Amino acid sequence: MIYEKKEENQKLQELEAISLRLKEIRKAKGYSNYEHIAFELGMSRSAYWRLENGANFNLKTLIKVLRFLNISLEDFFKGITIPSTK
Repeated sequence: MIYEKKEENQKLQELEAISLRLKEIRKAKGYSNYEHIAFELGMSRSAYWRLENGANFNLKTLIKVLRFLNISLEDFFKGITIPSTK
């Protein structure tokens, strides 16, 4: 049980890192408000908000957002580290 809890925390850390990266890129691309990018993507505000707040989401959604922002997967994941399982 303790091991399962540890894995869950690692997954949350990774989702948090991804969500922070999305927020950084959105702001760097000139979208100061998440609602504007949600509108441009044809997503509900709440759906996009969940992305930037560490909710689990479909990779298809991430790819859609990155294509819109003209960011490659490689560039997006630069600097995001996966916690060690040790």
